[in-house]
Amino acid sequence: MIKDTSAQDIVIDGKGMSKRKLAVGGAVLLLIAFAANAIITQPKASMSVDRNALQIATLENGDLIRDVTANGRIVAANAPQLYAPEQGFVNLLVKAGDEVNKGQTVAVVESPELENQLKQQRSEFKRLEGELARQELDARRQTLQLTKQLDLASVDLDAAERENRRAQASIVNNLISQIDLEKAVDDLARAKLNFKHAKQEVELAKDTLAFELDSARSTVSTQGLVVEELERKINDLQILASVNGVVGNLLVQPRALVSKNLALMTLVDLSAYEAEVNVAESYANELSLGMPVEIRIGNERLMGKLASISPEISNREVTTRVRFEQDNISNIRQNQQVTARVLLENKSNVLKVRRGSFIQAGGFIAYKIENEIATRVNIELGASSMREVEVLNGLQANDQIIISNYDQFENADTVLLRN
Repeated sequence: MIKDTSAQDIVIDGKGMSKRKLAVGGAVLLLIAFAANAIITQPKASMSVDRNALQIATLENGDLIRDVTANGRIVAANAPQLYAPEQGFVNLLVKAGDEVNKGQTVAVVESPELENQLKQQRSEFKRLEGELARQELDARRQTLQLTKQLDLASVDLDAAERENRRAQASIVNNLISQIDLEKAVDDLARAKLNFKHAKQEVELAKDTLAFELDSARSTVSTQGLVVEELERKINDLQILASVNGVVGNLLVQPRALVSKNLALMTLVDLSAYEAEVNVAESYANELSLGMPVEIRIGNERLMGKLASISPEISNREVTTRVRFEQDNISNIRQNQQVTARVLLENKSNVLKVRRGSFIQAGGFIAYKIENEIATRVNIELGASSMREVEVLNGLQANDQIIISNYDQFENADTVLLRN
């Protein structure tokens, strides 16, 4: 008879098996409950993005320096141009880059026409001087003649007075007739009248001669001024350097025919430089003289102030001049490129955040981060600087927001951030 395997069987306790199943089932139910609670309490995200691909910044309170950046170049504070004083042929005595001293002759303009005018006017001046000398001699001659006539009239008057006295004395003793007495009286009256007229003629003639001489002298003096003016113009054909420095640009060719007031060359005063900065026209109304400006030349930073602002806008920019506060600045060159930062305003204790591409969305929304969820909120931005921007409404200090571009969010209300 074959034996069965009943001797090898183990009797299982039914109560222990039931307890184990209950424990496993309870654990599964607990996990399901936790997962369901997490799903219910977690905000619903419209989309998800990689957190490491985003730029995130924290809001803070502090000072905000409102500024604007612009590009520019170094220019000489004093770079005068020299002009041709008259039409003629120019001889350049210097080349571009040559050092010059103030008062040095740098060019000469040859003007044959002006030289010919000077010769003509000098000749006219000598002719007028000779004419004046002749009139002075004539005046002396006429004065002498008139004086002679006055002296003769005076002699005739004295003689008539003597004859009248003799006639008056003779008529008392009946030595002469009444007719002779009356003739003596008439001769005296005639002599007095001749003397009076002669005296008046001499005075009038002297006044006339004096007037004519003054007129002639005035003509000579005027002609002398004409000669002096031409001589001055001839001297001005020697063009002198107005500053100590170097020759910048030659604007004409040697021996060129130039017109009056044509620019010949530019001189550069190396003792003082300024920065010419072009600022966007949107900031034109906010610029004012004296504003501080930070100039960056390579690795060096210099401070200056706005010294001038152009009244016109060109190529959507306004040109300004910045005068450096430091003296004797070295290692800078004419036309060297610079970067300028104009400090428009300094605001204290404002809520601010680092600048980012999120401003391109218009500055009205931001994505605020809480528990790995970025929620879209409405904000209001204020003043901005090169590095930071002021937040007026919608956020608080220590809030974190995404400052990178929002185009990938597609205006979603919430975004899940994946680690």
